[in-house]
Amino acid sequence: MKKILLVFTFLAIIQQSYGQGCVAVRHFGVCSADMTHNTFEKGDIQAGVNYRYFKSFRHFRGTHEEPDRVTNGTEVINHSHNWEYSVNYWLSGKTNLILGIPTQINTRSSLYEHGRTERHMSFSRGLGDIRFGIQQWIVQPGSKSWNIQLGSSLKLPTGNFNSSDIFYNVGVNGTPEVRPVDQSIQLGDGGFGVILETQMYVKLSEKIYLSTGAFYLINPREVNNIRTFREKLSPTLANEAIMSVPDQFSSRLAANFSLSPSSNISLGGRYEAVPVNDFIGGSAGFRRPGNILSVEPVYSYMKNNLSLSLGLPIAVRRERPQSYTDLEYQRTTGTYRMGDAAFADYAINVGIQYTFKKKTEAKGAPVFEIPRE
Repeated sequence: MKKILLVFTFLAIIQQSYGQGCVAVRHFGVCSADMTHNTFEKGDIQAGVNYRYFKSFRHFRGTHEEPDRVTNGTEVINHSHNWEYSVNYWLSGKTNLILGIPTQINTRSSLYEHGRTERHMSFSRGLGDIRFGIQQWIVQPGSKSWNIQLGSSLKLPTGNFNSSDIFYNVGVNGTPEVRPVDQSIQLGDGGFGVILETQMYVKLSEKIYLSTGAFYLINPREVNNIRTFREKLSPTLANEAIMSVPDQFSSRLAANFSLSPSSNISLGGRYEAVPVNDFIGGSAGFRRPGNILSVEPVYSYMKNNLSLSLGLPIAVRRERPQSYTDLEYQRTTGTYRMGDAAFADYAINVGIQYTFKKKTEAKGAPVFEIPRE
C-alpha cells in the first residue's frame, strides 16, 4: 500500500520548472526525491538526471500573438537543451539534503541582433547555477493518506552570466563585435538566490491521488552589470542597457492515476513566470517578464529502485506583460511601451532516477547495495 500511495510523488515533483523561450525561467529539474517505490532511511542516496528541450519562436505582446513575425521570417528562434544532475541524501525517513547541478547547450537565431539585415546564430554552453538545500516531510511518508513537504535551497551564481559570442553588422562600419548573448540563453543570472518550495499530496482512492507543488526563487540582487547593448537598437531602450537578476516561480496541480504497480500517468496544469517586480530588492535593468500556463501530461515507469518519466507540457496561454523598464519609460515620457517575447509551443522533459539503498550487514557494518531483479 505504501508503494501505491507514494506513486504520485514522482509525477508531482520530478520536474520543477522549464521556462519555454525568451522569458528566462531558470531550470530546476530533478532535485526533489522520487518517493515511488520505497520509503527512505538514513544513509539512502538517490541520483538522477533530467533532460529538457524546447524550441521557442512564437512572439507575444501581452497575450496577443504576433504571427507576422513567423510569416515575415523575423522571429527569434531559441533552441535549448538542459541537463540537471541531482543527488539526494537522506538524514532520516523524513529529511533529505539535495544538490542540483545543471548544464546547458543553447542557440539563438535572430535578425535584429545582427544589424537587422542577416540572420545569424549566437551560442552558449556550460555549467548553470548550482543549488543545494534541505527538504522535510511533515509526517513519515506512507503513514497517512496525505503529506506536506517543505524545503529551501541556496542558489549559487556558478553559471557564466557573461557568456559571449560574435555579433555581426553591429560594430564600426558594420564590423563584427564580441558581445554578451541574450539574457534568455545566459547560463546563469549572476545572483545568490534562495529557493522556497513546498509539495503536497492527498489520496482520493486506491489508484487516484491529487498532488500540488510550488517554488519561488528570491533573487535579492537587482542587476548583474552585464551590458545588453539594447540602447544601440533604439534610444528608447536606454534603461535596458544592463541585465536584471529576476525572481521566478512555478506551481503545479495534478491528478495522478496508477495504471499498474510499475506505471502511472499524471495530468496537470502548470503555471510559471518571471514577475515584473522582485519580492526583495530592486527590479531595474533588462528582463522579459512573462508567464506560461501549460497542460502537462506525464508518464512514469518504475521498477525496483529505478524510475523513468516522460513529460510534455503544452502551452495553452502565454503572456509578456509590460516590464519594469517599460513602465518606467511610460511614466517618464507619457508614451506607452511594451516589449515582446518568444515562447515555445511545448517542451520535452525526460527524467531518470536511481536509489542506492543502505543495508546493514549482520555485524553492523553499513554497505551500499544495488538491488537486483
